[in-house]
Amino acid sequence: MDKSEEFQAGHSQTVKERAIEGVHVPNKSRGERRRQEIPVRKSTRGLGHVYRPSWRDKKTGEIKQSPTWWIYYSVRGELKRESSHSTRESDAWKLLKRRHGEIALGKPVGPDIEKTTFEDMATMIVSDYKANSRRSLARLEDAVAHLREFFVDYRALEITGDKVTAYVTFRQDQKAAASTINIELAALSRMFTLGIRAGKMSVKPYIAKLALNNTRKGFFEWEQFSPVLRNLPEDLQLAIEAAYITGWRIHDEIFTRQKHHADLNGRGWLRLDPGETKNGEGRNFPFTARLREIIEQQLARTKELEKSTGRIIRWLFHRNGSPIKSFRRAWLTACVQAGLGTEIRSVDGKLIKKTSYRIPHDFRRTAVRNLERAGVPRSAAMKMVGHKTEAIYRRYAIAEEKMLVESADKLDRLHALDHHREEPSK
Repeated sequence: MDKSEEFQAGHSQTVKERAIEGVHVPNKSRGERRRQEIPVRKSTRGLGHVYRPSWRDKKTGEIKQSPTWWIYYSVRGELKRESSHSTRESDAWKLLKRRHGEIALGKPVGPDIEKTTFEDMATMIVSDYKANSRRSLARLEDAVAHLREFFVDYRALEITGDKVTAYVTFRQDQKAAASTINIELAALSRMFTLGIRAGKMSVKPYIAKLALNNTRKGFFEWEQFSPVLRNLPEDLQLAIEAAYITGWRIHDEIFTRQKHHADLNGRGWLRLDPGETKNGEGRNFPFTARLREIIEQQLARTKELEKSTGRIIRWLFHRNGSPIKSFRRAWLTACVQAGLGTEIRSVDGKLIKKTSYRIPHDFRRTAVRNLERAGVPRSAAMKMVGHKTEAIYRRYAIAEEKMLVESADKLDRLHALDHHREEPSK
């Protein structure tokens, strides 16, 4: 017989004995007798218990008790206490039972989970990007700013799937592009991932991205690119032509090249070290005849500038010895002068802005198309341009009208050859 059975047996026996001895036993309700006969549940060591906090009033010395029930339990040896936010004892027991289930599943538990806010998540993701030296930090901060407009007063557990859908509608009303909204949703998803890893939250809502129909378009034929190139400033011409040939990203992969990345020995290579590319892998582009001329001309210009200024210039492409940070205005002006752009002016003729019909990123599409037309194997082309997967490569390997016509001509020649082989047998 355990202690609780002894307690119940002893208590019942005492009541019966008192009744037999003639001692008056007051009539009590069924509930009162049940509470009297059943002992208060005692906490099992390590599983916790429910209670109402009590304290002594400093002025009156009276002991007071809170009407709200609390629970306490242990997680990996750490004692945790949290309010049930209810005046009913049964609600506290339900909360304690739920916490035991979460602990058994290995989920983070505790009042800190419910206190985690959107701002806490935003701080975590910005710190993560800074710690890992992510080059897209500026883009992330812009995405977080837009998320903050909507979720600023939200706790993490309040950001559910329907709230995410409401955010998408909110951004669409602001005329945000679908690709922009997807970048912001990706940032929100990353916030939850980091929060779960840190034990600050237990669940992640379903975050569905928008379907995109943004197949890349736009090529630069040489006859279009040549006049744009001539209208660019001299310190940009060689760098932009190198980007046209290689298809490398201009800001991150062309302007960041230093002189030691150009290997003139043997065939010659233009190199990107591991960690410098978007996918983190190194890349080598073998010199074509024109690419070698570009690199040699640029090195000669740099050498002359070093002699005249007494400076050491480490950059392969530069602007008077300094890294090239931006060329947007020069690009727009060159495109307008080449007939691939337009100027928007006010009624009185004042220039408002310039727009171009081609963007530098068209170089990547053009380079992929040129490699395909030259018959370069896809695996080699992917390594030269820097596409890690065939899905991304196919996104850039767009079939344009001229290529389709050439393909039809090749098929026509094949059919003609087949007919020619059949003629002797007739």
